[in-house]
Amino acid sequence: MMEEEGAPARRRLAILSSHIRPIPPQTQPHPQCSFAVFPSNCASETGQSQEEAADCVFCKIVRGQAPALKVYEDDVCLCILDSNPLSHGHSLIIPKRHFSSLEATPPEVVGAMCSKVPFISKAVKKATGCDSFNLLVNNGAAAGQVIFHTHIHIIPRKASDCLWASESLRRRKLKLDQEGLRLARSIRDRLQFVENFDESKGQGSSLLGS
Repeated sequence: MMEEEGAPARRRLAILSSHIRPIPPQTQPHPQCSFAVFPSNCASETGQSQEEAADCVFCKIVRGQAPALKVYEDDVCLCILDSNPLSHGHSLIIPKRHFSSLEATPPEVVGAMCSKVPFISKAVKKATGCDSFNLLVNNGAAAGQVIFHTHIHIIPRKASDCLWASESLRRRKLKLDQEGLRLARSIRDRLQFVENFDESKGQGSSLLGS
């Protein structure tokens, strides 16, 4: 009985530990990886010290100082297979420059990463025989981020694979009441990149009136 009760906790732990794990540092590009990432510059762009970028496992992969199985690479980002995958074909899209979180990543870099999702995910699905996938970003420690270098997960899925414990949770319907309206307005008020936001253009802003 105790073993059954501990199963959900073990599954949550497995999910949180699904990221690529740090790889022992190498002073030279790894010789045994036939798909090794070509070395390129990877420097901090968000005010972190050069030491932080130097210790980042993804930066080491970009510089060719740690092994990785590459499936795609361009001037802005690359896609590698997760070394501790949740499912067969679990892949990561990472920027070549060091950004610690999604909100610290420039929109043009995020756009470049996201624009690769359709054709990379299509290739992953064909290679793995899956017909579905999860697109996931763990942003912040509470969300399960353990490598603080922005990355997007592409996780192939099959029917009844029971990958996420949360899929069995019952979701509560959003109430279109004053509390919901205050929350929507509070979020809109904090959209710092939007200037002169016209509330009347928000599709849900007038559901309850003002």
